[in-house]
Order: sequence, then structure tokens, then C-alpha cells
Amino acid sequence: MRAWLPALLRLALLVLLVVFIASPDLFEPLLKPLTENGAPAIYNQGSLLTLTLLHLRTVLVATVAATIVAVALAILVTRPAGAEFLPLSRSLVNIGQTFPPVAVLALAVPAVGFGEKPTLIALFLYGLLPIFENALTALTTLPGNVMEAARGAGMTGWQRLMKVELPLSAPVILGGIRLSVVISLATATIGSTVAAKTLGEVIIAGLISNNLAFVLQGGLIVAALAVLIYDGLSAIESYAARRMGREAG
Repeated sequence: MRAWLPALLRLALLVLLVVFIASPDLFEPLLKPLTENGAPAIYNQGSLLTLTLLHLRTVLVATVAATIVAVALAILVTRPAGAEFLPLSRSLVNIGQTFPPVAVLALAVPAVGFGEKPTLIALFLYGLLPIFENALTALTTLPGNVMEAARGAGMTGWQRLMKVELPLSAPVILGGIRLSVVISLATATIGSTVAAKTLGEVIIAGLISNNLAFVLQGGLIVAALAVLIYDGLSAIESYAARRMGREAG
């Protein structure tokens, strides 16, 4: 029973989250005590389901773009021809962590306008560092005997990369992606300050109207998404590690 308890808790959280964003009115009696002066307990300026899906879409697009760029840079600097670009690559991926998200949004809005685009830029920049560092670590700590065996088998550099290096590095790279996604889920909420459609819209509406129920709704949905996605990616990472271990054995 104890072994199944964490999985049951995650399943319960998933079911509760789906029910809440699909039919939030069911939870109005629980949230009503958090309101004042007859204010609505359930966010009524848009659909929580739509905002959740748009929030996830923004995070997904930014994470995919960051993964492609970060892994490509890690591959480049671990090749003999690109090793000299390692300091420059590290400087580039650290840009997003140097400036706070609000500053990135402020700089991006004049260039691309309001809406989702500046939020995507901020999330993309913030997501580069953990993915790049994990990919770099994975590609530079591969078992030497495995790489020698691949060379001895007559594999070209491209074949070694696609059939040996990236598959063996996958669990560690997934760890970086997992961290990037969790950071992006939280950071995406500030995108609503520049008119992006995210769950931050609910939180900001609650702060403006002093409605704690709104703030709690937006915050809890983001937190639940972060926990569930983190656990899901952790499970994928563990599966990939076990599979690589079996194949290496």
C-alpha cells in the first residue's frame, strides 16, 4: 500500500485539477469565505480551462525552442571544432538568468509588441541554462569504453552522436528539461502583465480587486501543474535511465 500511495496521491491531484478547471463552480462554496463584499468566488473574466491550455502552450513552445538551441550548443562545444566556443556559449545561455523576467519583458515589448511573443522570449532565455548545462555534463562524462567501442565498430562521428552519445545522455538532458519546465510554469504567470493569455491573468485580477479567491485559484493551478509535470518528467527520466542501463549491460 505504501508503495502505491504516492501514485494514488498524484492521481487524486490530477483528477482534482481536471475537475476544477473544467467545472470551477463546483468549488464555489469552498472559496466563497475568501471573498469580501459579495465579490465572485470563481474567476469570471475568462475560462480557467482556456487559460490553463494557453499557459501550457506558451511553456511548451518556449521549452521546445530552448531545448533545440541548448542541446545544439552543447553538441557544438563538445566537438573538437567547436570547443573554443564554450566560453561564448556559456555567456549566451546565462543571459536569461542575468536579467529578471520583468526586465526581459520590458526590453522585448518595444521590439515585438504586447502579447505572447515577449513572454516566449523571456521563457526561452530562462530555459536555456539548465538544459545546456545538463546536456554539456552528459556529453562530457560518457563512459570512455563505450565511446572506444563505437569508434572501433567503425561508426562515423554523426553515427556515434545519434546512436550512442545522445541516447546515453538522454536521462541527464531530460533532467535539465524538467527543471526548465518548472521554472517556465511559474515565470509564465508574469506574461499577463504584457497581455499574454496565461494563468497570471487570474492572479493579477485577484491582486487588483483584493480577491484572495482569484489569487488562490491561479496559484494553485500553476502549483498543481508544476508538481504533476515534474513527476511525469521524472518518471520518463527514470525509465530512460533504466533502459540505457539495460542496453549498456
